[in-house]
Amino acid sequence: MVIRQFFILLLLAIGVTSPVYAITKLEASVDRNPVMVGEYFVLNISADDEIDTAKLDTSALLRDFIVGRTSVSRSTQIMNFDAVKETRWQVLLAPKQKGQLTIPAFSIDGVNSAPIPVKVVDSGSQVAQTNNLFIDAKVSTDEAYVGQLITYKVKLYLAVELQRGVLNAPVIEGAQIKQIGEDKDGSEIVDGRRYRVIERTYGIIPDLPGQVNIKGATFSGDVLFESQRRGGMFGFNESRPMQAGAPSLTVQVEPAPNSFQGQWLVADLVVLKENFPEESKDFTLGNPITRTITLLASNADENSLPDVVQDLPDELKQYPEKPQRQTFVRDAQIVSQYSITSAIVPTQAGTFTLPEVKVPWWNPHLKRQETATLPARTIIVKGGAVPDAAVQPTWQVDSGTENYWPWVSAVFAVLWLVTLVAWRRALTHQAIVATPPLLPVAEPIQGLKGLEQACANGNASDILSQLQHHFSQTTGNTMTLDKIAAVSPQLAEAINQLQMAAYSAKGRANEGNRHLNEAANALLKAVKASEFIASSKTTAPLSPLNPR
Repeated sequence: MVIRQFFILLLLAIGVTSPVYAITKLEASVDRNPVMVGEYFVLNISADDEIDTAKLDTSALLRDFIVGRTSVSRSTQIMNFDAVKETRWQVLLAPKQKGQLTIPAFSIDGVNSAPIPVKVVDSGSQVAQTNNLFIDAKVSTDEAYVGQLITYKVKLYLAVELQRGVLNAPVIEGAQIKQIGEDKDGSEIVDGRRYRVIERTYGIIPDLPGQVNIKGATFSGDVLFESQRRGGMFGFNESRPMQAGAPSLTVQVEPAPNSFQGQWLVADLVVLKENFPEESKDFTLGNPITRTITLLASNADENSLPDVVQDLPDELKQYPEKPQRQTFVRDAQIVSQYSITSAIVPTQAGTFTLPEVKVPWWNPHLKRQETATLPARTIIVKGGAVPDAAVQPTWQVDSGTENYWPWVSAVFAVLWLVTLVAWRRALTHQAIVATPPLLPVAEPIQGLKGLEQACANGNASDILSQLQHHFSQTTGNTMTLDKIAAVSPQLAEAINQLQMAAYSAKGRANEGNRHLNEAANALLKAVKASEFIASSKTTAPLSPLNPR
């Protein structure tokens, strides 16, 4: 007894919590229009809910049509845990007379369908077959400028099954034409009849001013449609060739205005934007800064977008990659994009300004020149990784070490006596044995270890940093890349080749790190050669210690 009451309560709870569906849309369509007298066609009626089939009243059809068999179907689809229900009626109708008839609106629970006008023609008429397939086309504007992108959209309407076919582009003289994007496949209801619609978009760019005539797109192919046997109730599919063409259109093209200044660009909207490291305004000398500038234009051709030029200070070297151009469709708008990425390498510390970038363009709607602007920005370049200790004295005397001077003097005295004794012994030995040649100074070679290790690792930023560190230690002064390049033409060329191999797009894309390794080895040779020349200029032969 308790179990029975539990199940009753459970069923009541399920019934209370179940969602209540209500019809919100009632749609009616026919499978063909026009139709012939006495020919059966199908009236489809659908409701977006599972409802009582007796609620549909079709008695109003009896005045102008012969009502045949009616079939009912229900379906339920569950998408993302939401149940979508549908009730569908299919009614066979045959018109009693030719002329313009109307399928009246139907009403269920206060929701109405739209009435459908039906054209009825004599038996054997070609009008019904013609409306099984037709083409429509339109352009985005009737007036344009030279170089302006005109969109041409063509729609192929199919009320029968397509077996095979070809949709040909419109024919036009004095303009460029190309397809934009992929074909779209959808459906529309025209005069109460549902059509499969294939939509294609073309871009037309006029080259010369004047009137441009567009001969419409055409279709040719084979379609399958239902044909009734004589005296029979059932039909079969037949394949028949069909052709259709879109109407011809004209566009008036105007020349570019004489008042326009700059490279001609006409678009609905032009925007400049950039991708720049915003997390810091301070950058390190010799380290590359990656900057990407993008030019976007609505309803413009990608090939008409001008090259974006960056006028940078002489202290900032730039290594641009190959620009990228593309066209895509966004929110039913054709958008063209030009993008260029550059590696900017500072060669001197200081504060620099990247000038603003401007691109002039023509607004065809307002008929005036406008300018897309990228604002200027200021960057601060700090010195490389050279430590301040490289240019400071080895030691300094402070007030806290004055008491140690007597001890220091004593130590120096002892060292001086030891050196004197060793020097006398060397003089005695020199009288018997010839003086050996002097060895090169080891300190510069020891200073090359960091540079050699950086060249072996193949990191351009580390190589340039170690290069500045080495020359700063050797000379006792802070050495920038410009100062190092001024030491010798070989060094200047080697530094430039290293930066080209590391930061330019051509250098990075050429066989991995081969060019970078070659440039690093050349730089190392140039450094050693410059030190050898400097050593040969400053080193003089020693006079004999014991002249005779």
